[in-house]
Amino acid sequence: MPDAKPTARRDTLNLRIKAEDRALIDRAAQLTGKTKTVFVLEAARRAAEDALLDRRLLVVGPEAFEEFRARLDEPPHPNERLRRSLQSRAVWD
Repeated sequence: MPDAKPTARRDTLNLRIKAEDRALIDRAAQLTGKTKTVFVLEAARRAAEDALLDRRLLVVGPEAFEEFRARLDEPPHPNERLRRSLQSRAVWD
């Protein structure tokens, strides 16, 4: 008898949304070739990760913080990539 693959348990998330928001999501999902579920889940996951990352706290001692600040204040060290960037035309120009 073949082994049955275990399926991952999934939960349901029910939302109440305005008709115009639903239409917007429907259009965007269709345009990107995704189902509404995949489209909404990807967008919600990105927003959740961004919200959590924006609130991440990094605690360091005073010496490490001063070294960090000093490095931020240093001018960039010249290198080939920087030279090319400064000589190329900006995409918004």
